[in-house]
Amino acid sequence: MILKYLRPKQWALVFLCGLFIVFQVYLDLRIPEYMNAMTDAILNDRIGDVMGEYGMKMALCALLSLGASLVSGFIAAYVTSQLCRELRIRQFEKVQTFSSEDVGDISIASLITRSTSDVYQIQVYVARGLQIFIKAPILATWAIIKIAGRNWQWSAATVVTVVIISLVVMFIIRRSRVYFENIQWLTDGINGATGESIEGVRTIRAYNAEEYQFAKLEKANEKLIHNNLESLKYTSAMYPFTSAMQNLLTLSIYWIGTGLISSAPDHAEQLILFSDMIVFTSYALQVVSAFLMVSGMMRILPRTSVASKRIQEVIERTPSIEDGDVTESSPDHEGEISMRDVSFTYPGSKRPAVSDISLDVKKGQTLAIIGSTGSGKTTLLRLICRLYDTDEGVVSVSGHDVRDYRQRDLHNMFGYVPQSAVIFSGSVRYNVNYGADSDERTDDEIWNALRIAQSEGFVRNMDGGLDARISQHGRNISGGQKQRIGIARAICKDPLIYIFDDSFSALDFRTDMALRSALKEWTKDATVVIVAQRVGTIMDADCIIVMDEGRIVGKGTHDELMKSCALYNSIATAQFSEVH
Repeated sequence: MILKYLRPKQWALVFLCGLFIVFQVYLDLRIPEYMNAMTDAILNDRIGDVMGEYGMKMALCALLSLGASLVSGFIAAYVTSQLCRELRIRQFEKVQTFSSEDVGDISIASLITRSTSDVYQIQVYVARGLQIFIKAPILATWAIIKIAGRNWQWSAATVVTVVIISLVVMFIIRRSRVYFENIQWLTDGINGATGESIEGVRTIRAYNAEEYQFAKLEKANEKLIHNNLESLKYTSAMYPFTSAMQNLLTLSIYWIGTGLISSAPDHAEQLILFSDMIVFTSYALQVVSAFLMVSGMMRILPRTSVASKRIQEVIERTPSIEDGDVTESSPDHEGEISMRDVSFTYPGSKRPAVSDISLDVKKGQTLAIIGSTGSGKTTLLRLICRLYDTDEGVVSVSGHDVRDYRQRDLHNMFGYVPQSAVIFSGSVRYNVNYGADSDERTDDEIWNALRIAQSEGFVRNMDGGLDARISQHGRNISGGQKQRIGIARAICKDPLIYIFDDSFSALDFRTDMALRSALKEWTKDATVVIVAQRVGTIMDADCIIVMDEGRIVGKGTHDELMKSCALYNSIATAQFSEVH
């Protein structure tokens, strides 16, 4: 399944690798012939005539075989590394097309394992397998041809040995298969528990929950250890057993040979049988070693097969959200947002997140959404951005159903700022001037975005300014600074539609007011959608929607809602009384 991702150039290298392996096998099988000739020379007192000649030829064969082995190994390693690079790239590209639902189905921990541990498993198996599955059949066939018809007793001993080894190895593989198949899934659990502990280290320490998290990780670790130990109960006996069988084969050939030699009619016949016995032993061990090589690969095949299927699941998964054909907005409706009778329920949930939602936002207008926690505010934004598809109804952006757009072109219209600002490890410049067309933006545009987002001051005070380093998740800056960096990122993009998902929650009132004032001027020709908890943040919006249990219970301006919507009035009254 995985080899189909090899490109023509890599297949050509595989063929070249095969040629070097054939050459190596030829050289390896020539050595016993020279051994036979040397044995005959020793037995016939012609050591001085041929020992130097055959010794040199054997040494040359050994050196050339070593060279061929190194070259074939290098080619196999190169092909495998290119294959694994392709697998990682394909997985990464496919994950970029996944919706939140797709990622949730697989889990982030499993996606990490599939692009690291699973790919490494493929790398190890294919690098060895490219050589072994080419070499073993050729070696076994060639060696069998060499010994065919020499002595039926020796041949029978060899066949019995191969059959016994094959049966035992098949039994071991069958009994241990389930444990090898579980390794990758249990590794997902380790990654998940480790990632959770690292991400939540501050909370864990604040609640003195280190022992609980350790116990959680230990439980996942114990499962993996138990699984590995169970598999080792079977596989640990494989190498001692096969080694013993090789020794028994050699012993049986010599035991049979002793009987044959002692019953030979004359000295000359005894010498021939002795020479044949030595050569036959060499070839018989080559046959057995070929079967052992294949058996070793078969032993790790279950784990590799599982890794292959897991990688395939990612690469060949059909995203739940597929691209449409529309690449441009309608000129007459540019920047407009419309919802008609929209309902949506999250996968696995019995209760709709939003129901019967209808609204319209024109270009240049600001739509604000307010409501209690879990009322469906963020869900509306996700549907507008098409992070999920509606169950019922239609969401239109810039004159087209969002399902008709190519996702890249739809997302290019938005400047999206989530509640929990996503900060990448890197410079301030990288975090603000982020995404498509970043090469076309200047530092002046970046500073302008920071100025509007009320971030210019603290960035200039950082060591390096735009080149100042921000750690992963923005751990070296405050929550409010992270939100402002996220807002600056959206402003720098200068999109048709700005979407702020409670993006001002970590700001103090003064900064909030200054930012909204600067933002209002900057976005006067764009469409703005704001989700907020503070009435003060949204009271100047052109239209405010009040959400409750997934439904719109109020719509209008601040003054209108204060009179017509009891829920909005109670929220505003409570907040204003707190301020005063």
